[in-house]
Amino acid sequence: MDKTEFIVENFGVSRRAAGLVAEAEDSIREKFAEFERVAEINQLKVMKAFADNRVSERHFMPTTGYGYDDDGRDTLDKVYAQIFGAEDALVRHNWVNGSHTLATMLYAVLRPGDTLLAVTGKPYDTLEEVIGIAGEDGNGSLKDYGIAYEEAGLTEDGDIDRDRIRELLTAKAVKAVLIQRSKGYGDRPTYSSERIGDIIDFVKSVSPKTLCLVDNCYGEFADDTEPTEHGADLIAGSLIKNPGGGIAPTGGYIAGKARLIELCSYRLTCVGIGRECGSTMGFNRYAYQGLFMAPHVVMQAMKAAALCAAVFERLGFETDPAPLEDRHDIIQSVKFGNKDTMVAFIQGIQKGAPIDSFVTPEPWDMPGYQDQVIMAAGAFVQGSSIELSADAPIREPYIAYMQGGLTYESAKLGITVAADNVMKLVK
Repeated sequence: MDKTEFIVENFGVSRRAAGLVAEAEDSIREKFAEFERVAEINQLKVMKAFADNRVSERHFMPTTGYGYDDDGRDTLDKVYAQIFGAEDALVRHNWVNGSHTLATMLYAVLRPGDTLLAVTGKPYDTLEEVIGIAGEDGNGSLKDYGIAYEEAGLTEDGDIDRDRIRELLTAKAVKAVLIQRSKGYGDRPTYSSERIGDIIDFVKSVSPKTLCLVDNCYGEFADDTEPTEHGADLIAGSLIKNPGGGIAPTGGYIAGKARLIELCSYRLTCVGIGRECGSTMGFNRYAYQGLFMAPHVVMQAMKAAALCAAVFERLGFETDPAPLEDRHDIIQSVKFGNKDTMVAFIQGIQKGAPIDSFVTPEPWDMPGYQDQVIMAAGAFVQGSSIELSADAPIREPYIAYMQGGLTYESAKLGITVAADNVMKLVK
């Protein structure tokens, strides 16, 4: 059976779109070997951590109530810490998304009178109200608690502004810097774990006691090392992104220095109880199995991102990263410069998804965002961005962000449908 004919006949896409995707795929096959190399290294790390910590079926048993002596929960923390090269880790279903996990990290280590410095430009949109640079006073932001905020923009080439950071670190007693690994809704490069290590080295050379906190969302297992292996004091992320492997139904993790993880546990529950309480109610198996699958699933998403770049570059759009460029997260951005074209792309990704393919996404006032957002999310786990998804704020220059794909083959279909949608508008 000819796969192109099957797609054309069964999914209603044009032969032109299917042919374009086939050409684009041939042009990037050389990158797939690198993705596979990284995936194998990370898979071996996961296997070693499972073996060293003697992961067993008993670790999947659910607990209720206080959750005292939940060995599955406590062992999962140790597994994450080992994989990420950290002193300690917390992995919990209690965190509802990446922003919640990051907020826990910030509130855990910052105190009234402290200063937080964002060194990679403006943080992701949903952290603005947490910090207090958006939203109403009195809602409980860091600003409400007397925690100051400073921001160092990026240089024209997307690098950190070392002169400005040095100036701020020297002028103020900065308790912590925030480093965002992924571009978020920005238009700048994603940073590798190694490059984040260089940023940390610079910060520590100017202010040795300043904590370096990393928003690691979308980056786990995209490199063969993690920021904690390059000096990060804490990293945080979501289990419905990379490390959950498309299986974990919710949750987040924080990994890093043991004392700081203890403080995070006090913020998660309360001071004096920390990590000692917290029933898992059957969550553990999903978390372990998702972590086991994560290196392979991330590789699928990396392949899909490279394909997306190759397809839409051929259609004349600016993509970041470029098709053959090195990748350090699962996100692929496409700059459309036009609202209608961008919306057509998002709607095409939804149409090519396994769940709710019949739904047509429209822009809406999404909680935590200052602009309307359109989102394609035809996923088994609601909001999961390790599954094929795409989203975009409705603002110039109309950049769409695609990520995920549990299997490359299914993601390829979504990209093909999206390309067909766009090609109908762009003659």
